Amino acid sequence: MPTERRPDLSLFIDILHVLETINAPYAIIGAFAATIYGITRITYDIDIVVDLSEQHIQSLAAHYAPPRYYADLEQMHDSVRQGIMFNIIDGDRGEKADLMPVTMNPFYRQVLARRVRHRVEAPGQEPFDAWCARLEDVIIGKLIAWAEANSRKHETDIYEMLVFHYLGLDPFIVFEELIVDTAAIALGPVVAEFWAAAKDAARQEASRLAEGS
Repeated sequence: MPTERRPDLSLFIDILHVLETINAPYAIIGAFAATIYGITRITYDIDIVVDLSEQHIQSLAAHYAPPRYYADLEQMHDSVRQGIMFNIIDGDRGEKADLMPVTMNPFYRQVLARRVRHRVEAPGQEPFDAWCARLEDVIIGKLIAWAEANSRKHETDIYEMLVFHYLGLDPFIVFEELIVDTAAIALGPVVAEFWAAAKDAARQEASRLAEGS
């Protein structure tokens, strides 16, 4: 009986390297970006925002050519024009990666404009530097997703990132809390109330952990 292959991040990591090579503006967002800022849950998806020119599209299609890969030129063109996701598929491994054009959400323009370099470490991969959304924008993205779906995982991710920050576990990460405060208010009173409660709870937990260390 064949052994079931465990999921990994090989396709996503390869795409990041290719985006670096072709000089396409991109940024890692979502849960994988949040792992850089302190969340502990395991994720096998990388959300990648991209700003693709015609040359970038041609280069991606050439790199992920059939028969092994599927990266359809027309789909990528439609994705950029219509502001919808497109995917790259590895037929040999049965893996799919979704990429989000910057035209998909006005917020993504801010993410790309403010992106920062971070060391990326993934199981089975050599560490490397990549473009990542800033902590503020990762949290804002989580607040937007929480407002849409009220998912517990977004609450937990935000809380863990805040505890990590308040403990000062990575002194090189800059966090401008006022930016998130302003975004939370703009998202409405329910989000603003949740954000305030999350900060209070995270500060208390960070203080408790610091006192116990």
